[in-house]
Amino acid sequence: MEAVRENIPRITGFVDAALEQMDCGVKAQMAIDIALDEILANICLYAYAPGTGTVEVYVDHDAENRTAVITFRDSGVPFDPLQKEEPDTTLTAEEREIGGLGIFLVRKTMDAMEYRREDGFNVLTIRKKIS
Repeated sequence: MEAVRENIPRITGFVDAALEQMDCGVKAQMAIDIALDEILANICLYAYAPGTGTVEVYVDHDAENRTAVITFRDSGVPFDPLQKEEPDTTLTAEEREIGGLGIFLVRKTMDAMEYRREDGFNVLTIRKKIS
């Protein structure tokens, strides 16, 4: 799908439908939806800037561990969000550098987050317990 902000609700709907099939709890689904929005917004705004490109989103289910596994794949500029330094949340909004809070939020709300660069693609996987 084209990596533009206008497609975020469509992708979220796709993921939510898969989560419903997994009998995902409301709290977990809300956390996943926030993570989706943050990750997709970053891909849309930065991966291909100033142009646009595509993003693929895959949803899987680890039934044994009751975990949703969501993978994002784009061919934008290499970016490993796990290497991004966490913002100093003890500072006021005025004192803190702009950016980084979305990634920080995803890292804190998901159970796991993995990144790899593979065959010219950024591949980011998040995992969240769904019950």
